[in-house]
Amino acid sequence: MLILRKRRAFLHNAVLFGLATALLQAAEPLPGQNLAQAEIRYQHTDYQGSLALLNKNTQNAATNFLIGRDYFMLGVWKDATESLLKATQAEPNNSEYVDWLGRAYGKRAETANPLLAPGLASRARDSFERAVELNPKNSDALSDLFDYYLNAPGFMGGGYEKAVNVSEKMAALDPPEGYSEKARLAQKRKEYATAEANLRQAIAVQPQGVGLWVNLARFLATQGRTTESDEVFRSAEKVDPNTAHRVWYARADLLIKQKRDLNEARALLQKYLHAPVTPDDPPKEQALRLLKKVAGA
Repeated sequence: MLILRKRRAFLHNAVLFGLATALLQAAEPLPGQNLAQAEIRYQHTDYQGSLALLNKNTQNAATNFLIGRDYFMLGVWKDATESLLKATQAEPNNSEYVDWLGRAYGKRAETANPLLAPGLASRARDSFERAVELNPKNSDALSDLFDYYLNAPGFMGGGYEKAVNVSEKMAALDPPEGYSEKARLAQKRKEYATAEANLRQAIAVQPQGVGLWVNLARFLATQGRTTESDEVFRSAEKVDPNTAHRVWYARADLLIKQKRDLNEARALLQKYLHAPVTPDDPPKEQALRLLKKVAGA
């Protein structure tokens, strides 16, 4: 009888242990669930929180892509590059992954010493070109490649005519963005009337594009037409209440650069810091740095 009771007790404990294990496993998020939750945190700009949910030693492409973007948004360029490189090695034909790798190389080039910068910049260019080759309709990759060609010197693979070719491809894919790029090309050649005409044409094609209004406002301010610039900024705020915070930041940044209306700049940055932002917006840490800059002015 004693042996029988012990056996029953053993079986009872085994069943309880099995149930407890099953419950714990059910409560533990699966890797895919972790990735989905981490992506949600990324979209809410909680990059540290996103990283905390992810396995840094994984070979999974999607996970490494998110880790790389988290590090990128935190300004940890080397770690961003390493994770994005893993993602592209696992999925070498993924245009989005390759484009982000180019961005990471580009940021490293901006902050590297003069001996390393050219090599990193070349890798950025190669990545952007490859991303466009993989998906000619990837507008982000086209935009990144345009920026590179327009701003990089010839010995690093940049060039005005190359930028023109990319802008034509962008115009066919995204007309408003195409006009914006043509405006930048015109500014590069100091053809300011042409630049303004293209900026206004971009707005005419897509009047709900807040960024297009901001581009025009910045241009007018650089031309010394600050009253007109202020009016365009006010119009931009009314375009879409959900993106008004982008206008606040852009206007504050411009006011600080031009050293005018600093009290208004402070107020706009304070509003921005209390607004919901996304990874497409300037990080709030950047707004805080601007606010400290104003405080010291």
